[in-house]
Amino acid sequence: MRRARSRVSLRGVTDDEDLGRQLPLRIRGWSVAWVAPLLLLVGIAVIDYNTTERFRIISWIVLVPGTAAAICAVWTTAAFAMVSLAVYVVLDSTWPGEYQAGLPDFILIAVGGVLATLACAVRVRGEQRMLRMRDIVDTTRRTVLRRLPPNWGGLEHAEEYLAAETDARVGGDFYDIQPGPYGARVLVGDVQGKGLGAVEAAAGLLGTFREAAYHEPDLATVAAHLEVRLLRHRYRSAALGGDDGDRFATAVLLGFSGEAPGTVEVVNFGHEPPLAVCSGGVRRLPCGTRLPLGLADLSPGIGPPVPVRVRLAPEETLLLTTDGVTEARDGHGAFYDLVADVSRAVAADPGVAAPPRLVAHVRDNVLRHSRGLLDDDTTIFAVRCPEGAALEQTLGV
Repeated sequence: MRRARSRVSLRGVTDDEDLGRQLPLRIRGWSVAWVAPLLLLVGIAVIDYNTTERFRIISWIVLVPGTAAAICAVWTTAAFAMVSLAVYVVLDSTWPGEYQAGLPDFILIAVGGVLATLACAVRVRGEQRMLRMRDIVDTTRRTVLRRLPPNWGGLEHAEEYLAAETDARVGGDFYDIQPGPYGARVLVGDVQGKGLGAVEAAAGLLGTFREAAYHEPDLATVAAHLEVRLLRHRYRSAALGGDDGDRFATAVLLGFSGEAPGTVEVVNFGHEPPLAVCSGGVRRLPCGTRLPLGLADLSPGIGPPVPVRVRLAPEETLLLTTDGVTEARDGHGAFYDLVADVSRAVAADPGVAAPPRLVAHVRDNVLRHSRGLLDDDTTIFAVRCPEGAALEQTLGV
């Protein structure tokens, strides 16, 4: 029943179609929002007609277009306004002249219908603007976080990105897998702050990672490129007078190589250490930590990044999350205990350690723990290198 003007969104779906899917009171895709004001209209008319002149409620009919304005489309609201006015005239004229509500209530219902239609137009326009903003955010996010093919780089992986509910601005979470002639490299991290500045920094880091991870034989060199990339971003932003002069990012860089099966190289830039999850339990990787990306100039004597090589048990999955997971709170303010929750899950069912099931378990429990209200964007990333996987690839986009 929606006839408002349509515009094509960034996803190739009209605003009307997208907004229609967001409206409440739908059954099998069909809107039934009009039922509520219709029942109200019929109820008022029946009661007024079947009561005495001492209990006339025909003026209550002004509530009908007001109700439609809250849940229906503009043209539906306008239709209810006109129908309400017509029903008023018909019902009021059935009474003797001395009992008729007359012109004052007629004006009240007419003005109420006009105001309800205008209010509905404002509401729908605001909802369309919100949907367009969401489309822009989603498109920006998909541009930064490209889709990863299954078993990309010879790695089993699964990932989930959850947008914060308390802030409409896009966040700076990022992740990627880059296969190449020296193995498969993985990057997961979180740029400090929100908004387009955070997205720009994340996009710069991912672009640098994709090139360096493919061409550089040493993971330490890839890590150094990432540090320089964010420093350059900070200096450029400061020169332009932007507010990214103190921007930084926490990240974990992983390297899987066919020359050292059963091991992973790790460089941790101030991020939560990855969790190694298998049927035997959960452990934190002893990977050390450096300053976050973009802060290397605060400690000139820190030296170049040095990867830590860690031995992995067969079928051990690495779980990496951003702080949206560890900072999720329940109704009492208690934080979500990731390690304890995953430990219980794999103890009860070792199959939870598989990347898709592990990501789904953490996602569902984080949302349950926080009652669906996340204070920060949340990334859950799980990766596993199967035994005998072919990690040496000459191509990788």
